[in-house]
Amino acid sequence: MKSFLFACLFFAAASARATDNWPQFRGPDGQGHADEAKLPLTWDPTNHIAWRTELPGTGWSSPVIWGDQIWMTTATDSNLSLRALCVEKSSGKLLHDVEIFRREKPMVIQNKNSHASPTPVIEEGRVYVNFGTTGTACLDTGTGKILWRNTELQLDHMVGPGSSPAIYKNLLVIPCDGTNVQYVAALDKDTGKIAWKTPRSGDLNCAADTRKAFCVPLAVNVDGQDQLIIPGAHWAYAYEPMTGKEIWKIRMPGFSNTPRPVAGHGLVYIDTGFMKPELWAVRLGGHGTLDASQVAWKCDKKMPLKPSPLLAGDELYVVSDNSSATCLDAKTGTVIWEQRFTGNFSASPIIASGRIYFCSEEGKTTVVKAGRTFEAAATNELHERIMASPAVSRDALFIRTDKALYRIEEK
Repeated sequence: MKSFLFACLFFAAASARATDNWPQFRGPDGQGHADEAKLPLTWDPTNHIAWRTELPGTGWSSPVIWGDQIWMTTATDSNLSLRALCVEKSSGKLLHDVEIFRREKPMVIQNKNSHASPTPVIEEGRVYVNFGTTGTACLDTGTGKILWRNTELQLDHMVGPGSSPAIYKNLLVIPCDGTNVQYVAALDKDTGKIAWKTPRSGDLNCAADTRKAFCVPLAVNVDGQDQLIIPGAHWAYAYEPMTGKEIWKIRMPGFSNTPRPVAGHGLVYIDTGFMKPELWAVRLGGHGTLDASQVAWKCDKKMPLKPSPLLAGDELYVVSDNSSATCLDAKTGTVIWEQRFTGNFSASPIIASGRIYFCSEEGKTTVVKAGRTFEAAATNELHERIMASPAVSRDALFIRTDKALYRIEEK
């Protein structure tokens, strides 16, 4: 496990330094850390707002940031036009508004979902956008030109798309867990062609509508070997990133799982999803079909369905969809404190300079000091709906609402 612990320390240090760019869902390390960012403690619609940019259409994808560009996706024209948006970070000016796909009719979605929920991934010169079964595309960030499209990854979402892609070296990895098919695919990020496609191997003797999932891959290093942790319905899995070969799987309760896993202390923390929301701490290093001996602990009270957990040191923070915040000991699962917020939650929390930011669907952000004693630092309201998880660049906080993108900072 020494290699794994070293990797965790490396990723934590990288996330602390690399807050200029926020390249994927939940930031540089994929786990919600912007440790050195000095974000504002308080704000409202008229204070500490550097700019506010109205966004066309509707989409719950989180902002991703590279240099002076912020990219998101949206759906317009009665959800027939699926688009990529680029906003200039320094000014808030809308730089690009590109139609990626146009459909004859929109798919059916759940009332809390959108037609543009998967978060893009960005790197130098390229941004990758995903609209689930409708397709995936790559754009040149300088010109906004579409470089390739792929429409081969078909599945029945039933309630709309949700899984965000992740980059691993030259691959774009996309979970595809629908009611009819369940697999993970990797596209060559230069061409958009399928590099590998691995069916989920766990048996699903259940109704079709309980076979779907919406997780985001997380890369970890275990004893010198990189693994992609990608939960699905009723099972969680680890894969070899370059080949798609399954390393391990473990049966879990639940489906429609959305939270991205987090990892540390030789464990990966996985939310099980709907019907039976639990948080499992699974020991890394296993192979094949894992049993109960690989589970360090479980928590089945007030666990989230959609917001991802946040690991900070020896503490693990979660907020349930209906506003119960919990701090657990990351090594033992012991509940340290519980607190009731107001509202409902879909966005995943982030941490910066020892403060945790929880954004509710009702537009309220509760700031809590990290630690083993609950201490609320501030409550801030924008009076607009927040479904997307926030992003950070240097000392600025970027929050996407149902109407606009905000740059929030103290300057």
